Amino acid sequence: MKAKSSAHYQREYRRRLREQGLVKKEVWILPENAKQLADIEKQLRLPGSGVRSKGVMSMTDKVERWTTSSLFEALAETELFASGQATLELIDGIEPTLHIVMTEYGDLPVFLTVSGEQIIVESVLWSVAEVSNVDAFNKTVLQTHKYFPLSTISLDARVDGSDYYHMFGALSASSILPNIVFEIEVLASNVIQATEAYSEFLSIPVEAS
Repeated sequence: MKAKSSAHYQREYRRRLREQGLVKKEVWILPENAKQLADIEKQLRLPGSGVRSKGVMSMTDKVERWTTSSLFEALAETELFASGQATLELIDGIEPTLHIVMTEYGDLPVFLTVSGEQIIVESVLWSVAEVSNVDAFNKTVLQTHKYFPLSTISLDARVDGSDYYHMFGALSASSILPNIVFEIEVLASNVIQATEAYSEFLSIPVEAS
C-alpha cells in the first residue's frame, strides 16, 4: 500500500479542528516558550476552560533510562493516550518500535524508537517523487527547517529503493516522561506546519488555510 503523504493528514487535521468549531490564530513567541504555548493552546480548545498555569517541572523529577517496552507502558498512562487523543501500539522486532496515531492531527502516524542513548520520534512527510523541484526544495529546507522547533528533516531510502522525506526529533533516553510526550506532540504539529510551509514544492494537493 502506498504511504499517505503528510498533506492527507494535514487536511484531516484541519477538518477535525473546524468540526470542533475552532479557528486558527497566528502568534509570535520566543522559541524557548514553545512548550508553554502548546499547553495554553490545549486549554483554550476546551469550552469554558480559560487559561490555568500548570507550573514548571522540577529538575528533581524522576529520570530513568527508557527502553521501548518500558516507554510503551509509561506512555499508555499519560493523558495524551488515556484520553484517546492518540493511540499507541508496540511493534516487536529486532529493534522494537512504537506506532503512534495522532488522532487530533488527522490520524497522523508517528514512530518512536529507543536506540542506545537516544529516543527518536519521526513521521513521514512525502516521497521525493511528490516534489516538483527537488534541488530548489532541498535548498529551501536547509535554509528554513530551523524554524520548526525540536524537529529536523531528513531524506531516507526505503527497502524498495524509493526515497522519502521524514521529519524527526531526538532526545535523551533518560528524558523525563512529560518531555517525551511534548516531543511527540511538537513533531506532529511541525509535520502539519511543514506541509503548509513547503506546499509550493509539492505536486500533491494541499488544502489552503
